[in-house]
Amino acid sequence: MCRRLLALWWVRLTRQWWRADVAVRHKKVPAQAASRFQSLDLLATLVAVVATNGSMLFVNAALEDALGLSRRSVVDTPFADFFTQPSQLQDALSGAKGNKFAALRYDAWLRCVHREPMPVHVVVAQTEVPDEVVVELLPLDQQARQDREERQIDQAQATKELIRNLAHEIKNPLGGIRGAAQLLQMELDSRELIEYTQVIIHEADRLQTLVDRLLAPHRKPHVVGDVNIHEVCERVRSLILVEFPKGLQVVRDYDASIPEFRGDREQLIQAVLNIAHNAAQALAPRLAAGDACLTFRTRVARQVTFGKQRYRLALELHVIDNGPGVPDSIKDRIFYPLVSGREGGSGLGLTLAQTFVQQHHGLIECDSVPGRTDFKILIPLP
Repeated sequence: MCRRLLALWWVRLTRQWWRADVAVRHKKVPAQAASRFQSLDLLATLVAVVATNGSMLFVNAALEDALGLSRRSVVDTPFADFFTQPSQLQDALSGAKGNKFAALRYDAWLRCVHREPMPVHVVVAQTEVPDEVVVELLPLDQQARQDREERQIDQAQATKELIRNLAHEIKNPLGGIRGAAQLLQMELDSRELIEYTQVIIHEADRLQTLVDRLLAPHRKPHVVGDVNIHEVCERVRSLILVEFPKGLQVVRDYDASIPEFRGDREQLIQAVLNIAHNAAQALAPRLAAGDACLTFRTRVARQVTFGKQRYRLALELHVIDNGPGVPDSIKDRIFYPLVSGREGGSGLGLTLAQTFVQQHHGLIECDSVPGRTDFKILIPLP
């Protein structure tokens, strides 16, 4: 009996030694090492811990989501196989193994299961553990979006200063021109000459109205109160349907859990109305056909970065239409003043909308292709 127990004990011990040897040879992640990597799951960045032989030791939750595969299914597989050009990562790992660098950067394409390859910026860095590197993947579309937002903010600030200075320079002589035309009209007896002075007065008034619209966002006080974004959308919806009663369907896709926030209700109504009105005007061919569609969609975005700041919660208000889309020639300039894709448009609606939203520390983005244009308003939530 004792011999049998001794034999069983020896077999069990041999198996444990064999498992430990396999784990070392195949570089399995021990429990202690796995717990060392758990904090990487808190990051929104795609991160993998890779052995210098190319096999993955750990992937964080963000990379799991991007790949469309579970952590268990990818651990111990060659990480280079998930790139369209595996040799780039293989060369980087070889350099890390030979201590040729502390960190290396390059651009690549990451293969994903359920979507097209994703462009990423790859950062390969050594760790304190030999034969182990951390690979960080930064989606290039996210970086491009942040760069675009920064450009929009800088451009909006420059545009704001230009508008203020230009409006004041125009306004002062404009009053003099109108007054002189009125005095001249009083001295004239000829009806034909009086028509000329009336043209001057009329055009001066038109320019005065334009200047007032340019200065409006900077003149009106910011009236802050509790804002329910769905009340804003409903007000805009009713105004749009009054102006476009036939051929337009307005779809409401609301998230009722969105809390109220502090803001200027009238400014937000004007901002959303400007966007929706532009969309309805662009839908003219579909209005005639009876299949024009305008959608108001509200959502809560979590842990988002815009305007060079990160917010725990933010409102996403989408105004979507099925029109022809924004012309490619003005896509990058649609928020500039006096830029319009419509014949006879003033080019001020989107400029004013962006200004009003930015006064709420928010931002407006546009994603447009033929058949679908999506204006997204982002505003921080408490």
